[in-house]
Amino acid sequence: MPAAILARLILLEARRSGLPWLVAGGLAAALGLAAFLSQVALTEGRALQLALLAALLRAGAVFLVAAQVAASTMRELNDKGLELALSFPLARSTQYLGRLAGFFTLGALLAAAFAAPLLLFAPPAAVAQWGLSLACELALVAAAALFFAMSLASPVPALAATAALYLLARSMSAMQAIASGPLAEHSLAHELARHAIDGVALIVPSLDRVTRSEWLLYGAPDGRSYALGVGGLLVYAALLAAAGIFDFQRRTA
Repeated sequence: MPAAILARLILLEARRSGLPWLVAGGLAAALGLAAFLSQVALTEGRALQLALLAALLRAGAVFLVAAQVAASTMRELNDKGLELALSFPLARSTQYLGRLAGFFTLGALLAAAFAAPLLLFAPPAAVAQWGLSLACELALVAAAALFFAMSLASPVPALAATAALYLLARSMSAMQAIASGPLAEHSLAHELARHAIDGVALIVPSLDRVTRSEWLLYGAPDGRSYALGVGGLLVYAALLAAAGIFDFQRRTA
């Protein structure tokens, strides 16, 4: 199956590009930093270590996936591999989805690798839920990075756009809370800004509700909230995939 072959090539390229060594280095750095910071905490050292470790692992996984997607796509563009692929008798949607499936699989493998160290500090059920949420989050990041890399055809703008979308989605609830807080100024400009923030919140994924460190400390949320959060990530990833396919269809060989 052509899509499966493309996905396998994506994974093979990731292995040959040294990504496993970066994963190992990221795990070691996160464990070391979390252990150091837990030693300087006056109280709740183990809880602080777990929360910091989870946050560092999530951030590291997101960065590695975004960087790998952008670098792989840029390498294919620069080596004219994409132009060669477009000359094959394969549907462009198949080519795009095959690449995306490879990056989704890569994200799932990274989520498993980055969740494994948490088994030393948290119950397996909580780690499994956290890891599944991270895998869905990485699928969204991979879809965004591939879309921006194909559209912008440059690694730095692609990574910047992916990071901007991710950080905006992560901080949207905090921005809404600040805009609606009791200390907010009551003026026309403020009301317009608040409505603008609420409008942006409707079109970005709610990343602040998923892959939370507190799940490892106090347990995951109820099944309905968990399913809505994870399902929202998958829906947004599907929308980005559809947008990427539409843009890829217009690309000239």
